[in-house]
Amino acid sequence: MQRRGTGQVRDALLNGNSPLPRGSGESLSLLSTISSRIHNFFIFVRSLIQIDRTVLRIAVLALMLVVFPRIVAAGTVLEGVKARGQLRCGVSEGIPGFSERDADGRWHGFEVDFCRAVAAAVLGDPEKVQFVPLRASTRFPALQVRRIDLLLRNTTWTLTREAVLKVQFPGILFYDGQGFMVPVAANVGTLADLDGATICIEKGTTHLRNLEEYFGANDWSYEPLVIDSVSEAAQAFFSGRCRAYTSDAAKLAAMRQRAPKDARDFVILPERISKEPLGPVVWGGDPEWTTLVRWVLNILILAEEHGVTRDNLDAVIAENRNPLVRRSSDEQEMIARALGVPVLWGARVLRAVGNYGEMYERNVGRDSPLDIERGLNRLWTQGGLHYAPPID
Repeated sequence: MQRRGTGQVRDALLNGNSPLPRGSGESLSLLSTISSRIHNFFIFVRSLIQIDRTVLRIAVLALMLVVFPRIVAAGTVLEGVKARGQLRCGVSEGIPGFSERDADGRWHGFEVDFCRAVAAAVLGDPEKVQFVPLRASTRFPALQVRRIDLLLRNTTWTLTREAVLKVQFPGILFYDGQGFMVPVAANVGTLADLDGATICIEKGTTHLRNLEEYFGANDWSYEPLVIDSVSEAAQAFFSGRCRAYTSDAAKLAAMRQRAPKDARDFVILPERISKEPLGPVVWGGDPEWTTLVRWVLNILILAEEHGVTRDNLDAVIAENRNPLVRRSSDEQEMIARALGVPVLWGARVLRAVGNYGEMYERNVGRDSPLDIERGLNRLWTQGGLHYAPPID
């Protein structure tokens, strides 16, 4: 069931041989040229018999980016956030443990906490965040047209996204892999038992291509049921329209909490068919903003490594002996000025959300209904993959 023709589009986009224009101008002659090239581009697309829809969406978005770069490039993200006095953060429409609203309309979750950490660093207040719920298929357009400043929506870091869409992934917030959830009553023990099955999958993700490649390599068939939102995909699965639901394993654990009767009626198979390094995403045109977001993440990790928590932070600062905070006032001011934020930005981050481990356990770990084992998301000193560069 694998589609053909995807390699031509991907190679054209990655190698710079696409008929897309390299830039845009303000003269009528250049607009005419752009119009002509757009026309030629769509003739090229129509010539492909069975084009992969995910690649087509990437191609169309790439076309939009090169036609309208000057609109996007007006001003920097960091200065815009400070001038507005509010961080606009793109999140999911509702994934338990990661980003969801409670009955009072307040947002909670692991990714929500990271948004608040960035707001605390830049604006001095973790509450100065506007959360913008997005579907997977609309998240990158929202970032590119500057509807949001920061994207936190279970988003996988890939070469194609970074190179073609001109976005940056400042770091990895959560290590995951693509898994499969099935009903316990279905008697599915391994992925091989899904040969020929209908599988629910969310639109606009990396999961469909991973599914195609993995099942194709094993000579298995399947019928994908591609649905536009995570909640609708989960609902389709729970209603019996699919034999399995595939997504990031942590997302499956989150959506299992919304099972109509008992979450124990469903099980996540142990196999993982991909690497899914999930992280914050920013527009690629503001390196200062990328650096700042990266170091908010690094501070969260370093704080856990050095034993600094939300509860002991004030004592650690007063002692001024912990390697994380042992800096002179001149050094602190120099770093803050270079980042474009007020001094003591790191302390504000930790006061707002705690260190990385506190964020994890509170939202998705042992202190949450999800109770997801940290595994790869442990510190490097504990057998995990999280490792932050030193400050000096």
